[in-house]
Amino acid sequence: MTQNERIKEVRKSLGLTLEKFGERIGLKKSAVSLIENGKNSVTDANVKAICREFGVDYIWLTTGDGEMFVDTDDDFIERIDRIMAGEDDARKNLFKFMLELSDEDIEALDRLMKKAIEFTQNNKEKD
Repeated sequence: MTQNERIKEVRKSLGLTLEKFGERIGLKKSAVSLIENGKNSVTDANVKAICREFGVDYIWLTTGDGEMFVDTDDDFIERIDRIMAGEDDARKNLFKFMLELSDEDIEALDRLMKKAIEFTQNNKEKD
């Protein structure tokens, strides 16, 4: 996928029109369209504006590696607040449980998660 295609993917995933996307990064609708279709190249200023305005990961946008969006601590805190204020007892109890874990327990859980990710990646390559 080209950088131009990744920009289009960002816009589509946010549900924005060419015009609304362009307004937020200082471009006209036609300029965004030309970029998405590969007729105009992307400037470094455009890339930085997209990353800043929409929380897009710079590495992903420039190379395709990693995840599209950057998660900030504020995003996590907001999501936790919504879970704790909601009615999903299973999710609430999971957070309460995590708060009770010792440092050793957290380290063990971290190792397990890393092994699970590695296992998933290795098996994905075999398919």
